[in-house]
Amino acid sequence: MRAQLVCFLILIVTNCLPALAQQRASDWTIRPIASKAQVIVSADGKNIELNNGLLRRSFRLQPNLVCYDYYNLSNGQQLIRAVKPEAKIVIAGKAYAVGGLYGQKEQAYLLPEWLDSFTANPQDFQYQSHEVQDLKPFLNWRAATWTGNPQQAKGKVLSLTFRHNAPELAGLTIKIHYALYDGIPLLCKWLSIDNQNAKRGYQLDKVLNEILAMPEEESAVVGKPEQMKKPQGIYIETNYAFNNAMRYNISDQTTHWKTDSSYTSQVNYYYETPCILEVYPDFAPGIELRVGEQFESIRTYELLLDSYDRERRGLMVRKMYRTVAPWTTQNPIFMHLVSKNDEQVRSIIDQCAETGYEGVILSFGSHCNMEDTSTANIQRWKTLTDYAHSKKILIGSYSLFSSRRISDEHDVINPTTGKPGGAFFGNAPCFGSEWGLAYLDKLKYFMAKTGFDIFENDGPYPGDRCASTTHPGHLGLEDSQWRQMALQKSLYRWCNENGIYVNAPDWYFLDGTHKIGLGYREVNFSLPRAQQKILNRQNIFDGTWEKTPSMGWGFVPLTVYQGGGAEAVLEPLSEHLNDYEQLMVQYYGAGIQACYRGPRLYDTEATKQTVIRVIDWYKRYRQILNADIIHLRRPDGRDWDGILHVDPNLPEKGLLMLYNPLKVPIQRSIQVPLYYAGLEKTAVFKEKAGKAQKLKLNRNYEASLEVEIPAEGYTWFVIE
Repeated sequence: MRAQLVCFLILIVTNCLPALAQQRASDWTIRPIASKAQVIVSADGKNIELNNGLLRRSFRLQPNLVCYDYYNLSNGQQLIRAVKPEAKIVIAGKAYAVGGLYGQKEQAYLLPEWLDSFTANPQDFQYQSHEVQDLKPFLNWRAATWTGNPQQAKGKVLSLTFRHNAPELAGLTIKIHYALYDGIPLLCKWLSIDNQNAKRGYQLDKVLNEILAMPEEESAVVGKPEQMKKPQGIYIETNYAFNNAMRYNISDQTTHWKTDSSYTSQVNYYYETPCILEVYPDFAPGIELRVGEQFESIRTYELLLDSYDRERRGLMVRKMYRTVAPWTTQNPIFMHLVSKNDEQVRSIIDQCAETGYEGVILSFGSHCNMEDTSTANIQRWKTLTDYAHSKKILIGSYSLFSSRRISDEHDVINPTTGKPGGAFFGNAPCFGSEWGLAYLDKLKYFMAKTGFDIFENDGPYPGDRCASTTHPGHLGLEDSQWRQMALQKSLYRWCNENGIYVNAPDWYFLDGTHKIGLGYREVNFSLPRAQQKILNRQNIFDGTWEKTPSMGWGFVPLTVYQGGGAEAVLEPLSEHLNDYEQLMVQYYGAGIQACYRGPRLYDTEATKQTVIRVIDWYKRYRQILNADIIHLRRPDGRDWDGILHVDPNLPEKGLLMLYNPLKVPIQRSIQVPLYYAGLEKTAVFKEKAGKAQKLKLNRNYEASLEVEIPAEGYTWFVIE
């Protein structure tokens, strides 16, 4: 009997292994898939389908267009339980649906054979036609720095045209656009409205550019929507996010999970299950769409997820950024200079050239004023830029926007008090004021004339609404947020398309910015260096779940910052060389650029050689160090911590960074997960690129590695 049981178990395992191998072979996070984005019209002309081998989204075309199928081809999950309109717009206080069919009685699930009995509502915008085009870049990006992914995304765009029969809506044409990407279960949806009415404009109050009735994530007989889990099979991100959280999910201003009272068979007694997704800005656009104008909505990116695993979900989001915003893979090596005169700028340019650094940013508190567009100031900084470029060094500067007071005339007006104050930062200028419009023009003029390569904008516009009716950049409160956002984005898009690298502490990645803060508390950089080392590694570990290494910056105070004594800073550098080296290795070993803020990179020959050695090491392994991070163990000061970079498409499949915060050397046996490195049976580990050891992988694609990490030190392994 026992022998039969053993044979039975062996048979089960043997039969399962081909399925696991097949699943791994088709895993798009490891290797590219062969199928490309395509748009397919059914033979009977009733349906149209978006399909890229990873997701499928299908529409019935008549009697009006409706989405009835949204399917994750990786795990077989259906995301549609009921039909809804494709979009909604509110004009002069009246709501209109765009597309949609009616007649579904059971809302818990949808059977395709029901569609033939559904009817259109003549009060809705009606489907007219469609067209298919190749995906074109949203930004004409120009890279002037090292870049991990230099390619713009490819795919197909399906555009659906809608019009309304009502005379009062004559001349309005709505197009709903779907961009389906090659190689990733991702599409982007946005809406454009053309006012072709020769006689009148339209007050456009609100635009909902996505509405999905989705299966609930969990059933609860009682409970409020905010207490219940939201559907986890989809990740939503739009290009309308702000609040300086340095995290998208907190910065998001557009994702709304609603209840569905028409879903009468749901478990929740009061019909309060959050199961309808609506995407729209709360306070926008609020604009007048004038004769001949075209409005374009926010862009909604929809990534289908196939797992609850945090690492895998984060990995998918990170690959989304690498695909749709490849400029975020730019990652120049820069130094944050605190300067008082031009000679200090020339000196740091020389130091950068000697040590392998690639750029200088004039930090806050430095003597560069980008708002001064006088001939003398422009010529001064053009001369310094020319000098930097002669040494092949990039140069740029910091500029403060939001957290400053200009005047009652130019500041954001509080809609409650009718006076300045009460903005996100207390007082802040309105981007639509005369000062704000001039600020935009001055920065662009300064960068264009001087040839600056980098722009660091502190306190970008954080969504403040302005009740002023005299600011030239907006009409009043209703359109103030939308208009200011458009101005902010226009600056970043202009920089991006002119090869200017942008650091900005808010979530404008989808409109051209390159880097945001990793996430840290600034006053922590006044703590002793021993604490800073552990805190920095915690910041790195926590700040790279959804961000790629190149998307975040860290901080290293070479001189006093936010207070703190001699034990907090690195100057004199030669006297704290071990700490300086380890802080550099921690950041560069994570693929992250830190703001090394101070007047110099080295003070002695020994310091110079240390910087050169670290930078040479980083450049040697730059590609893998900028690859995705697998999180191994979070720093806690009690035992080892570490991260693993992986990329199955590189010669180095992985690079392992391990740290020991203890005052004694430690020996540990570490399970190294290599599934996302693309390795299957064996892996070759080389400690510090030295002697090789070949290890077998277990059924979970893990290698058991015996390591020794020096006291208060680190080690690293290349994995092939």
